[in-house]
Order: sequence, then structure tokens, then C-alpha cells
Amino acid sequence: MSLILALDTTGESGSIALVRGARLLDQVAIESPGGFAHIVFAEIEALLARNRIRIGDIDLFASASGPGSFTGVRIGLSAVKGLAEAAGKKAAAVSNLRALASFASKPLRAAVIDARRGEIYGGVYDRNLDPVAEEVVMPLDLWLARLPSQDIEIVANASMEPRSGWTRAPRSLAGAVGTIAALKPDLARDPSEIDANYVRRSDAELLWREPR
Repeated sequence: MSLILALDTTGESGSIALVRGARLLDQVAIESPGGFAHIVFAEIEALLARNRIRIGDIDLFASASGPGSFTGVRIGLSAVKGLAEAAGKKAAAVSNLRALASFASKPLRAAVIDARRGEIYGGVYDRNLDPVAEEVVMPLDLWLARLPSQDIEIVANASMEPRSGWTRAPRSLAGAVGTIAALKPDLARDPSEIDANYVRRSDAELLWREPR
């Protein structure tokens, strides 16, 4: 069974996990108010050492690809790309919304993340965590009104206050990212091919495109 190292640095709290097959071996939460760039490799080294695993033993490197903090998304993807390239292995990028959906139990589940500015990131998935509809960014009430009429479970990320009846996902998503990468082998690609899943373009890009 494949051994997977998974990262999530897309939010205020991050996590790193080891997954073998689809079984979570170990997961550690990481906190760094100043960002994860200066601690992520030390945390990976500590996790591997605790489990007596070498970087060369890893078969696949996976990262949460967003939506989330633009800088945080890039840190995780860059770390995974660099490690995968150095080890000659493949890498996988997993949507945070897809990872959130894995914490639901109903056949149809909707994942939601606070996008701020009065909007949310939302996605709808089936029991196999395959997308039922395209991931979107829009006002929450509009998104809720557009959800399928069937019985559906809504999962919110840990930083978002859930409404009555919603499921709240844990802060640490790296284990879910690694498990999804194990269950979805089509996500494994050459490291140069994985990219961020912003759903919405960054402010810098939007401003750059404005007419002068």
C-alpha cells in the first residue's frame, strides 16, 4: 500500500499527516501566526522521525490546494512539489471542499468555507467524494437556495460558525487530504502539473487586470 505524506497550510491552522493506503497513521496540527513557510519542513522532519520513516519511503506527496489563504495554499503546494521532485515521486492536489465533504455521512454532501466579503466557497459531492456540481464562490443564502432538493448534509470548515443541523469539520484536514489522494489515484501527477484551487482569483490578479 502506498505511503502518503499530506499537508494542509491553507488556513489559520495547518496540519501534516501520514497515510498508508486509506488509513491514517499519524497527524499533527501546526500553528504559526506568522505563516507556515519557516516551520513546515521542520514539522515534516519531526513527523517522519517520530514514525521512523525516511522521505525516500514516501510514495506520494499530497497537499490541500484551496480554496483558502492565497499564501498558505502556495506554501503547501510548493513544499509538496519540491519534495516530490527531489524524491522522484508524484504529487496530488486535493480541494479543501472535497476534504471537508469526507467528514459527512450522507450520500449527498455539501461543503462550505467562509470566503469573507459576504461570500462562501461551496461544493457538492456524492458518497464517493466525486463532484456533483462545480465549486463556486457566492453569497451563502444564494448557494443554499441552489442546493439539490434531495436530503443533503452540509459540512462547514472549523473557522465558520455552522448553522443548526450542519456538521462541523475538524481543524486538521491533512489526514483527509491524504486519504482522498489514496482513494483517487487519478489525482497523482507529475509535480509540475498540480496547481492551486482558488475558485476566485486573488486581489492582486484582479487589480492587475483593471484598465489603467
